[in-house]
Amino acid sequence: MNSSHQAQGTIFPAPNFNPIMDAQMLGGALQGFGCDKDMLISILTQRCNSQRLMIAEAYQNMYGRDLIGDLKEKLSDHFKDVMVGLMYSPPSYDAHELWHAMKGVGTEENCLIDILASRTNGEIFQMREAYCLQYGSNLQEDIYSETSGHFRDTLMNLVQGSREEGYTDPAMAAQDAMVLWEACQRKTGEHKTMLQVILCNKSYQQLWLVFQEFQNISGQDIVDAINECYDGYFQELLVAIVLCVRDKPAYFAYRLHSAIHDFGFHNKTVIRILIARSEIDLMTIRKRYKERYGKSLFHDIKNFASGHYEKALLAICAGDAEDY
Repeated sequence: MNSSHQAQGTIFPAPNFNPIMDAQMLGGALQGFGCDKDMLISILTQRCNSQRLMIAEAYQNMYGRDLIGDLKEKLSDHFKDVMVGLMYSPPSYDAHELWHAMKGVGTEENCLIDILASRTNGEIFQMREAYCLQYGSNLQEDIYSETSGHFRDTLMNLVQGSREEGYTDPAMAAQDAMVLWEACQRKTGEHKTMLQVILCNKSYQQLWLVFQEFQNISGQDIVDAINECYDGYFQELLVAIVLCVRDKPAYFAYRLHSAIHDFGFHNKTVIRILIARSEIDLMTIRKRYKERYGKSLFHDIKNFASGHYEKALLAICAGDAEDY
């Protein structure tokens, strides 16, 4: 089944960590006109998130200034996005990404899909809280006003964070599979609702059984069935949920590959996935990427990015293990 229990990140707590010394070094790197970008990379990508938050606190005490504010002021372009992104706690970073995906002209649906299809109940609760604290706004209400149709209904269901956990009922799996199969045949509004309710609320373990039963009943893979029957963002979101249930690192490998190759290196997506998954499963994502696409993620980033931006992304990928 899902190999998430052995998933591995690329960033770990630094041994002999000294936040005060790091804050001093960063202060020096950010002084004056120039800016020692190599120093920023060597400190911020080589500390885990909780250590970076302690550095920010030490920095604030030492200089009376906000480290995120100073990074924003001193840096530019994608390099800035990476360095600033590293300074948010995971829930705050998700909140930050969702806010920016919705607040401009138009909505960045792929960002909503990536985040809401893949996060656990706990991650969703913390993200909603962070969103409210950071933006004085309600995540559910914002999603409701920025999206529409069955795509919206499914996101609204996911953002509840009410998926069953660890629960399986094999007898129910065949029934659920029948409902999914019928929903793919009939495609009425009511059927779309039944489809998303099962995909958003059943446990990963249960859905694993449901997808096997679906294959038995229909002779078809659930992803192929969804792709045939539905379209637009609704279809993309449903497929994302299925892929996350099956193998989350493989889902992110697919999203990275598509961001790099189908969208001419879609920077926002690449940055978001690398930062958000760095302490969860990025090393496993690199493995899946290499297995599936033949080229390493490391190689593809090297190919498309450049300068300190490239250096920072590769540092988050951890070392030049070309094999991944």
